Amino acid sequence: MILFRNEHITVFQSALYQTTCTVVDTKDFVLVVDPNWLPQEIEEIQRHVASILGKKELYLLFTHGDFDHVIGYLAFPGAKIIGSKGLQEHPDKEKKVDMIRQFYNDYYIHNPYPIAFPEVDIVIGEDGQKLVIGESTLTFYLAQGHTHDGLFTVIEPLGLWIAGDYLSDFELPFIYHSAKAYEQTLRKAEEILVNHKISVLVPGHGKTTTNLQEIQRRIQVSQDYLERLIAAVTKENTEALTALEKEMAFPSNFTKQCHQDNIAIVRGEYA
Repeated sequence: MILFRNEHITVFQSALYQTTCTVVDTKDFVLVVDPNWLPQEIEEIQRHVASILGKKELYLLFTHGDFDHVIGYLAFPGAKIIGSKGLQEHPDKEKKVDMIRQFYNDYYIHNPYPIAFPEVDIVIGEDGQKLVIGESTLTFYLAQGHTHDGLFTVIEPLGLWIAGDYLSDFELPFIYHSAKAYEQTLRKAEEILVNHKISVLVPGHGKTTTNLQEIQRRIQVSQDYLERLIAAVTKENTEALTALEKEMAFPSNFTKQCHQDNIAIVRGEYA
């Protein structure tokens, strides 16, 4: 379903994990970010893109390589693929493909297009790297921590910040890669607000916001959570760790495992 829309930006949200897909429409190009999840949901995105594309160039941006974000890769043949160097050199490509295949099989879904891991055409390897398309400038920042291959993307003059799996309105940090890198990424988030005029933030899961104070609040919530998590792990405070787990939205076996993963990574880096 469409979660947010203005003149140039349409944000779709899946019924699964509140995962978002952003479509950017300018006079020079159309950009699709992380098309997902279910075939009917991706078909809605395809119809929207077909209605606005015309003779403009189509780009496909992946914020990172988690299977839920790359599942719709081949739904847009002919698009130029943008991704980080970490995505291009991802060590577990076949594992991600297997996870997509397993998802379809688990729910008796006929996959509507071939399953593959993205092949990157435009590789982002450093902070501040820019891509100019017509009158628009895309500025990229490596956003590691959740995964090793994450990207922040700022599109100007739209003031759009595509954050990937950071800065959700409800989801606390899930650390699959590094807590230290996650802290660094949150510091980059603070710098983005200083160096860019942001008017729209789209997280990978949850609600889009146009409120600067809300963006700042989300950064602070993540920073506070990581600070308390690191303190609880290093002090071996089991009561505090139990309390932190209870802060996870939508408690489930999934969030329980994510909490345990967070503890294990922090213990390995800080204890």
